[in-house]
Amino acid sequence: MASQKAKDKTNVMRILEQNKIAYKAHEYPHGQDAVDGVTVAKLLGEDPAQVFKTLVTRGSKGYYVFVLPVAEELNLKKAARAVGEKAVEMIHVKELLPLTGYVRGGCSPVGMKKTFPTVFHQSVLDIPAVMVSAGKIGWQIEVAPADLLGLVRGQTADIIH
Repeated sequence: MASQKAKDKTNVMRILEQNKIAYKAHEYPHGQDAVDGVTVAKLLGEDPAQVFKTLVTRGSKGYYVFVLPVAEELNLKKAARAVGEKAVEMIHVKELLPLTGYVRGGCSPVGMKKTFPTVFHQSVLDIPAVMVSAGKIGWQIEVAPADLLGLVRGQTADIIH
């Protein structure tokens, strides 16, 4: 378990601890604005293939969360197929906070206001540890992919270009 000071703990870290899921917290230098995921990976000295970003979309049946390597681009057609929709579109940034409780650059698949169907890019199954946002700009958590998938009831699919 991480030995974070209570004031530095995010809700994501608290949820992982409540579920007895081992994780490692990583802090990176940042300003007030979000930085792109590839930059975050570089700041942490991590392989961008192991650092995943969380994207939220809307389809005709509801909202969906897609989690993919930071250097990759979501393929909306493949994403829609993965969740049984004809089409999905990215939500507007202004919708992110009210819908998920997270800001751009700090969106995590763990601990959103509601549980949405969540799909990870299938490469998550090929890595020993995955890093995702800890729910706050400047923080990432590193966790075993199987633990993360189980916690968010995530599926895997080919969702990138």
